Amino acid sequence: MPRIIYITHDEQRFEVEAANGATVMETAVKANVPGIEAECGGACACATCHVYVDPEFAEMVGEAGPMEADMLDFAWEPAANSRLSCQLRVGDALDGLIVRIPARQG
Repeated sequence: MPRIIYITHDEQRFEVEAANGATVMETAVKANVPGIEAECGGACACATCHVYVDPEFAEMVGEAGPMEADMLDFAWEPAANSRLSCQLRVGDALDGLIVRIPARQG
């Protein structure tokens, strides 16, 4: 199973095994990783699962689609490497993915 590494704004580290096909958000919620609120449940209708993708994985996860990019406008302190974790589907290629969770969600 792929591992996803979540790092909170205060440098707490959570390494979680994720099921292939799950999202980075679903995996965080199931593992009780703090900071991922996921208010819309993964429908890409809010920005409460905002994360910063480690630059090493930026090419693998790709760019946000148009709907996600619109939602990222509501994220707190979005950056070039911002993504909504509900839109990141886990697969073997993402083993070791590092995402940082902002201090607050949008």
